[in-house]
Amino acid sequence: MKGPRTGNLGRWLAVAVAVLFLGAASEPSERLSDPAQEARARALFKEVRCLVCQNESIDASHAELAQDLRAIVRQEVAAGRSDIEVRRFLTDRYGEYVLLKPQFSWANAALWLAPLLVVLAGGGLLISRWRTLPPEPELSGEETAALARLSDDPDSDRSSAS
Repeated sequence: MKGPRTGNLGRWLAVAVAVLFLGAASEPSERLSDPAQEARARALFKEVRCLVCQNESIDASHAELAQDLRAIVRQEVAAGRSDIEVRRFLTDRYGEYVLLKPQFSWANAALWLAPLLVVLAGGGLLISRWRTLPPEPELSGEETAALARLSDDPDSDRSSAS
């Protein structure tokens, strides 16, 4: 049975956790004064990878580098840069890896297709090697006779040995 104090404590704890998580994502002093610009910056946060986290956006990351990247994106948006210009600035500075969904390029396609091509080439080599193996030689007359003797009476070998 819960007392009135236990219920209030649970509520306060839930509120404290929510404030902690909401406040860590964006300090009020960091936010842009123009709500439209802040909304654009927040949308860009979800497209930019935190470079120290594993596959996490800077919007969800609590790392210091993610905080720095959020500040850079806000500065670029506040300077009047378009989303494309902000992405280009980040990729020029940090490389294509900074984007969670990199743009299509032949270099990226080669990176994704290279393992498949290696597996296909290895399979092709195995198949061609298997097809070119020389056939096994035929048994000579002596070998055929010895095999027949062995297969006719398998116990004869054991009885002669004792």
